[in-house]
Amino acid sequence: MTRPATQKPLRFLSAVFRPGYFAALALALSIVSCKTSQSRIAEFSKPAKAAIKSKIRPTRFMTGADNTTSYFDLIEGKKIGIVTNQTGLIEYDSVYSLPDTLELTHREATATKTMHVVDYLKLKAKFDLQKIYAPEHGFRGETPDGEDIVDGKDRKTGIPILSIYGNNKKPSPEQLAGIEVMLFDLQDVGTRFYTYISTLHYVMEACAENKIPLIILDRPNPNSYKIDGPTLDPAHKSFVGMHPIPVLHGMTIGEYALMINGQKWLKDSIQCDVKIVPCENYRRGMPYHLPVKPSPNLPNDQAINLYPSLCFFEGTNVSIGRGTDKQFQIYGSPFLPTYHFEFTPRPNEGSKTPPLNGKVCCGEDLTKEPRLDHIELKWLINAYKNFEDKSKFFIPYFTNLAGSKVLQQQIESGMTEDEIRATWQPGIQAFEKIRKLYEIY
Repeated sequence: MTRPATQKPLRFLSAVFRPGYFAALALALSIVSCKTSQSRIAEFSKPAKAAIKSKIRPTRFMTGADNTTSYFDLIEGKKIGIVTNQTGLIEYDSVYSLPDTLELTHREATATKTMHVVDYLKLKAKFDLQKIYAPEHGFRGETPDGEDIVDGKDRKTGIPILSIYGNNKKPSPEQLAGIEVMLFDLQDVGTRFYTYISTLHYVMEACAENKIPLIILDRPNPNSYKIDGPTLDPAHKSFVGMHPIPVLHGMTIGEYALMINGQKWLKDSIQCDVKIVPCENYRRGMPYHLPVKPSPNLPNDQAINLYPSLCFFEGTNVSIGRGTDKQFQIYGSPFLPTYHFEFTPRPNEGSKTPPLNGKVCCGEDLTKEPRLDHIELKWLINAYKNFEDKSKFFIPYFTNLAGSKVLQQQIESGMTEDEIRATWQPGIQAFEKIRKLYEIY
């Protein structure tokens, strides 16, 4: 099968930043032209001034993965690695017509009209895709939260799958051996403790150290552009919070990569040769429905929207519905007897050993809660106030999620939500200024 002809990209966004920190809020524009056999790439240090212009301007929304005219020339003839999972989808009707000979699953052919980016690149476009690097939840997104990912081989394409979760969160030189260009296509949800931006950090660091160019296929942030929450204290950084940012950062994962580079957050301030393939016909704040759940316990739009508020309960003795079909849409505990809504966590595909397994939990059902544009603290504060033994409400993991010990201390001291939110404002305002440097949309 021959590869479909592609249109040539006109411009391409790059994030090779010059030295400097955010105290110098104006970065100098630097254009470096480099030639490929069929394209010319313009590299910018100011993301907001760069955009890809296709020869045939699409009239509908496209993700970075859909926007194949902007990256096919960059991977042509090269040995390719890819960091992706079940969210790495291409809408094939917006790219090329599929021949009748290409076999699709019933779900792909009739329900979603999509292909996975790996299947498309390997089976349809015939690129030399050498290795798949699997983040938390695995390549096909079937592993429950927190469980280690094991190396293997993709059953559909035969491509080796290498784990970059568990004890090995950063691709090793051995894992990267032979790779000439790396693709990155993960759907993020715009929240500091969602681990895909931590995976991004380690992939950028490994690519920089091994001199491998990185191409990020951008996707929208389903939690929009809002900034909210406490800012992480670097003394408490972990895999659920690596950078000094608020909980809600309001960036796409492509924009976030530019910030990692520009703020010199990689080890020894090393810089990654990273290029962003942006979404087409996307504007900041545009509502976006995910075509597939980004992880096993974020099953729908409501869960994704409530996640930044309810994830704090993961650092308490309160369940957020793992082991039910309403993950991150309900919360409860056996130690909240005054609440009337009840549920009982049981092992399921999203959680083999859910917290409070088999225990009747009393709490609240938030499945009909209106969409939020901020972090809602009232549920956390009220649960603490009504908990039978307040000394057992918090567990140490809460500090990792909150980014410091301050939020726990504020709740324990009886501060109101408004008083707590006021303490977030200096960090939010400082971050807003930094974020502007890296906005694409």
